[in-house]
Amino acid sequence: MNIAEYMQTLGRQARDASRHLARAATRVKNAALLATANELDANRDELLEANAEDMKAGAARQLDAALLDRLELTPARIDAMIEGLRQVAALPDPIGEITDMNFRPSGIQVGRMRVPLGVIGIIYESRPNVTAEAASLCLKSGNAAILRGGSEAIRSNQAIARCLMQGLKAAGLPETAVQVVETTDREAVGQMITLSEYIDVLVPRGGKGLIERISVDARIPVIKHLDGVCHVYLDQDADHNKALAIAINAKTHRYGTCNTMETLLIHESRAASLLPALAAAYKDKGVELRGCARSRLFAADMLAAIDSDWTTEYLAPVLAIKIVDSLADAISHINVYGSHHTDAIVTENFTRARRFLAEVDSSSVMVNASTRFADGFEYGLGAEIGISTDKIHARGPVGLEGLTSQKYIVLGDGHIRQ
Repeated sequence: MNIAEYMQTLGRQARDASRHLARAATRVKNAALLATANELDANRDELLEANAEDMKAGAARQLDAALLDRLELTPARIDAMIEGLRQVAALPDPIGEITDMNFRPSGIQVGRMRVPLGVIGIIYESRPNVTAEAASLCLKSGNAAILRGGSEAIRSNQAIARCLMQGLKAAGLPETAVQVVETTDREAVGQMITLSEYIDVLVPRGGKGLIERISVDARIPVIKHLDGVCHVYLDQDADHNKALAIAINAKTHRYGTCNTMETLLIHESRAASLLPALAAAYKDKGVELRGCARSRLFAADMLAAIDSDWTTEYLAPVLAIKIVDSLADAISHINVYGSHHTDAIVTENFTRARRFLAEVDSSSVMVNASTRFADGFEYGLGAEIGISTDKIHARGPVGLEGLTSQKYIVLGDGHIRQ
């Protein structure tokens, strides 16, 4: 296979399909989504069998536990994919929405219309459910998609792709509206990130190394986040039970996700009442603790943290803990060492909560809630194409609106400029 020619073909087909999608009626796009959901439901055994082969191959390649967790398709995760497709179908279609219409002194009307970006390229690792999530959002927002999953999930991704093609076909949309790259050759990524004549924006999802490479080498705009160094701060006015529940859930609900807490900050006045109980709970769940000198006074098994622990996305049962003297110290630590992804405060003090919301510079900032809620599905977006820590165009979970742009429209009736 000539990889350059193959990727050029995918690009041309995606560009052609994007023009068809841009004018597709909402009911047609929804029909494709619902038909795909039905195909996934009807082909559960095939999906699980393909994924079992990927899991077996991943174990043979000695992939780490976090990667295997992301790779696995369970019945519950297939349910979530199906529900995500149906939720996206139920969401309002942003395409064609006209806003801000007003008359100018010249008599013309000026407003803005929401339009698709065109062709979205998604490069991702491990998680085969991304194939369905990304495709659904691109389709509903009128964009064609080229999806390049990791080699470790090739069988799972192809099984999902077959369901997508059947869904598109059933709705009368071009099957090339969503294309999954069939080769595992790494050259495909190198070619894909240079297809500026066909691809309008890239969305990398995966490890920090992948995203840094795409961000540096791509000739196409990138929606990205490099890592998820998320924090929970237990304030001096934190409710005891809420603090325990949130701190435990944020770390142990799942280890291999970008919205998992990696650093726990505790106000010095609450360390004695909270840390021993938390340390015991983490120990029961097999979490390794690495803390500052003051933190280690409250947990005999806690290892000494080093500077790199404050900036590490572990994606594993490892947690850094630091005792801080004030809310200001907590905010400063988060803004210096965090990755601007998701950070939370647990407090019953309204004033401190408001200050935390205003001063923490992250794409999601939470009060009295686990960082694990930073997710397009949980935010009501149906699914997400990724979580952006950039500050322009799209920030936080990127749903339908994040995959659109606006153009100015002008309405006249023979008006000429004087």
